Amino acid sequence: MKILFLVQGLDVAASRYRVLQYLPYLKEHGVQATVQKFPKGFFAKLKVFKSVSQYDILFIQRKRFPVLWLKLIRKSAKKIVYDFDDSIMYRNSKYISHESGTRVKMFKNMVNASDHVIAGNEYLQKNTTPYMHNVTIIPSPIDISFYPQKIYSEKEDNITMGWIGAHGSIHYLKKMKPIFETLGKRNDRLRLKIVCDTFFDCENIVVEKKQWTEKGEVADIQSFDIGLMPLMDDPWSHGKCGLKILQCLAVGVPVVCSPAGINREIVEDGVHGFWANTEEEWIEKLKILINDPDLRKRMGMAGRERVIEYYSLKANAPRMLKIFQQLI
Repeated sequence: MKILFLVQGLDVAASRYRVLQYLPYLKEHGVQATVQKFPKGFFAKLKVFKSVSQYDILFIQRKRFPVLWLKLIRKSAKKIVYDFDDSIMYRNSKYISHESGTRVKMFKNMVNASDHVIAGNEYLQKNTTPYMHNVTIIPSPIDISFYPQKIYSEKEDNITMGWIGAHGSIHYLKKMKPIFETLGKRNDRLRLKIVCDTFFDCENIVVEKKQWTEKGEVADIQSFDIGLMPLMDDPWSHGKCGLKILQCLAVGVPVVCSPAGINREIVEDGVHGFWANTEEEWIEKLKILINDPDLRKRMGMAGRERVIEYYSLKANAPRMLKIFQQLI
């Protein structure tokens, strides 16, 4: 079986978690995988899209193409699998209005041209089924072998609330500054760690700013005592696939999150962490975990078991392979 994977980029998180980490497993099961970044320029696109006839399956990650390119792709490709992990049919959370006729049309065309669609969560699946029924939910999985469990300290050290992500999402965290300021006034052992490529400051709490690197990613998450994943309650946020939460739980770090989108599916409130909506709820739930190291450990370990069972690469790689096998 020969598959061409067209991805956003070899160093893009979505490509790493939704495509690249599957490759060793697929190779073990007879799949000859070729990975390319999306071609740029007319002639580069023409060359790649004409070549897809050499493969049994063309796997397209997230990208939507204009109608003319889609017709060429559909004419050349034997089978097309389309994978996406964001609410690409809507505008993002920074817009007042999330509705976009152009985005919906391009998404519909992309889905209709595909033989199978892989959606990152249930919300994305529901937005796909009006256009086609061959839709499978596969989350952005965690290769647990790269995520050893956190070593829990018995000392009364500083307590670190942590957030990891791309600069495009840090606005969710920045809106929580009043919460961090309030908590920092009450506890001088509290720290906020941001792992990103852009940062902000607070007056009443120490902010540790760590530039994201792939090599240091897991160690940075292990340094958290409490993971954070705030979201807005809007169509774009509902499409998020909860990678930040999965990464934290994978190493045994409990989380406090907004109960929006997949956050509600991953985190059982009071078991793997807490849900929080209002500023008061965020302060209340964070204080509970700040003051109870044993609870942090219990919730973190329960979260790790949940990731292993439902959200690990080991649990989801066979499901991906099965889709390919059924298509051909």
